[in-house]
Formats: sequence, structure tokens, C-alpha cells
Amino acid sequence: MVLSEEDLALINVLQVAPRISWSDAASVLGVHPTKLAARWDKLRSSGAAWTTAHLIGDPKQRCLALVDVDCDMQVRSDVTAALAAIPEVLTVEEAASNRDLMLTVITPTLKQFTDQVLPQIKEIPGVLKYRTSLGTRLHSAGHIWRLNALDKAKLNALNTIVGSEAVGWAEARSGSPLPPTHLDLIPFLVRDGRASAADIARSLGRSPATVQRQLNRLVSSGLLTFRCDIAQELSGYPVSCQWFANVPPGQHEAAAAELRGLRTVRFSVSTSGRTNFLILMWLKSLADVMNAELALQQRIPEIELVESAVILSCAKRMGWMLNPDSTANGTVVVSGTEMPPLGLP
Repeated sequence: MVLSEEDLALINVLQVAPRISWSDAASVLGVHPTKLAARWDKLRSSGAAWTTAHLIGDPKQRCLALVDVDCDMQVRSDVTAALAAIPEVLTVEEAASNRDLMLTVITPTLKQFTDQVLPQIKEIPGVLKYRTSLGTRLHSAGHIWRLNALDKAKLNALNTIVGSEAVGWAEARSGSPLPPTHLDLIPFLVRDGRASAADIARSLGRSPATVQRQLNRLVSSGLLTFRCDIAQELSGYPVSCQWFANVPPGQHEAAAAELRGLRTVRFSVSTSGRTNFLILMWLKSLADVMNAELALQQRIPEIELVESAVILSCAKRMGWMLNPDSTANGTVVVSGTEMPPLGLP
């Protein structure tokens, strides 16, 4: 499957504004709204692209854990499936490095990670060893990565429509807690970030008008962040490489600011452990790994690149189960409304 320039432009629009109306998207792209909706249905049904939502949670309480797993090679596929079945394990990747599998795990608290998730990992037959580092500050994540398939005029038109808030990294707003009737909508938005009030109302047995009011309040509350994802092999950036690095104390924010100037950076986080900074990029080819390392050294002269790990495959990304060709298979495994992830790779 190959995505057309029109497909990529539509996905780019939805990366910036996942819930934009088809009429507004049409005014940006110059395509009839009905055609855009049909194109999106085709992309979504094929697993080439999808929209989803995640609870933001309190960054001061949330626990982001990066877990390296070594396993018995004879049962690697079984171990991978068992790890992916754990709701708090949001991403499962096979790496060409000193670890067999790399996990991204998010829990509301460190205690829940220690008491609930780690025991499940330990009990999986075939797991030989694991090592954990903890995220101490998240600098950038997958939900703000862009295809850059829009020209300047289209991007300006889109930003004018959606406003700066939709383009930036939304922060949770303060306010009274939402009632359970509103939180009931979240699982539907996790499975389809563009789910309409009518769609949700039919499933919940509520009136569309009631659900529309609840949906408006939920979306505007700041509790959720929305994202549009794309199958990596169709994105034009089929190679993932992750660097484990050291950055001098006090220079992490400056390093993160420099990384924002690199369009290939998809994820960066300060961590505990043997290294204190992790960077993930999506690249066009393996040859770009060396170019990326040169760019990192030029932008952040003090950085020490300790190790690189090329990702061989991804079985699960941000809760979505993936096919071997990186398309989504339609299954979503997350822990529901108690889970507070911010956007990740």
C-alpha cells in the first residue's frame, strides 16, 4: 500500500487538529468534505491511519517507565503478546540492541507500577531479565510529531481555523471533576478520536443532544489529548532509532529546545538510570542514523551518545495493536479511564 500526497496531507491536517470538521478541513485542502470523509474512512479501515485520545493526568503524579526486557528467544512471540496484553504497557518494540524488547509503561503513580505492573511482567513465562529507567521529565512526544505534508499557505489556513491551542501541547485545565456520565465517553474516543456524539449515543443508549453536551464539556475540559497516528512504513520515515544519552545536569531544557528544531525527533525524555536522556527519531533510512547523530552533536555539543538502538518491529503503539506491516489491526488495549497517559511515541 502506498499513500498519495492527498492522503498524507489529510493525515497532516488531522495530526494538527484530530477533531476538525470535514467542512473546515475541506476549506484548507480544497477538496469536497464528502470526499475527505470517504478518504479518511478508507485510511482508517485499512489501518493506515487512526485517531485516538488519551487522558493527560497530572504530570507530577504520573509514572512513565521505560523497561528493557530480555527473553527466551524460543518464545519471543509469546512474550511479546503477553506484554502487549498488559493495559499499562502502552508500547512494545523489538530492538536491534543489547535488549530484546523495549516497553513504554505509564501508570497513575510509581507505586502502581511497582505493585501492579512489574509483578505481571515477572510472571510471564520466558522473561529472563528486565531493567527499568523512569522518566523524570517528558520534553516531546508522538502526538506533536508532524508529517510536514502541508505547504505554508495550507498550514497557515489550518492554524487560523483551529487556533494555537490545537497546535500546541494541551495542558490539563483546573476545574471541578467531570461526572461519570461524561467519563463514560472516553473509551469510545480512545478507539476513535473522531467519534461523534451520534455514534456514542447509539452505543450508550442516550440521546444525541445529551451526549453532544457531555462530549463538548469533556473535550474542552483539557483532560484529554487527541492524536492522529500513521502506520510508520507508510509515513516516509520507516526507520526508528532510539539513543540513550547523557546530558549534563542543568542543560536538559536547553537540549530539549534544540531537539525541537529537528523534525525527525518524535520523543525525548529525561530519565533515571545509567543514562539520563532518551531520544527517538523516525528516519528515512538507516543511512540517516549517522546523519542524525551528527546533528545531535552539532546542536548539543555536550551530549554523550552512549548507545543507539534501531527498532526492528513494533507490536503495540500507545495502546493500539499493530500488524507486522505497522498498520493498526483495530484492537486497542489500554486500562480505560483510570489510565493517565500523555502522548508518547
